[in-house]
Amino acid sequence: MWAAVLLGSAACYVLKALGIVVPERFLDKRLVSQLVAMFPVALLAALLAVVTLGSGMTIGVDARLAAVIAAAVALILRAPFLVVVLVVAATAALIRALGG
Repeated sequence: MWAAVLLGSAACYVLKALGIVVPERFLDKRLVSQLVAMFPVALLAALLAVVTLGSGMTIGVDARLAAVIAAAVALILRAPFLVVVLVVAATAALIRALGG
């Protein structure tokens, strides 16, 4: 476990150091700027998937998944943020009350 943490930390440090060394003309390329713009979205999506489906070392489907789906529907319908939070809370509470 500690080896993975140390290796990940070293990789992050090397990537950060490379960011300083990379020439600006490389970063000005359209493809590179598009990829860099997508990184935060990809990382947040991966984090959401792990938090939603992770249950220890296994994949668990429970009220969290229903809540995320409800949030996606509310966001697609362009609901205000407070409404999305209330929909998520109500959905998770209802599923858990029903024994899910």
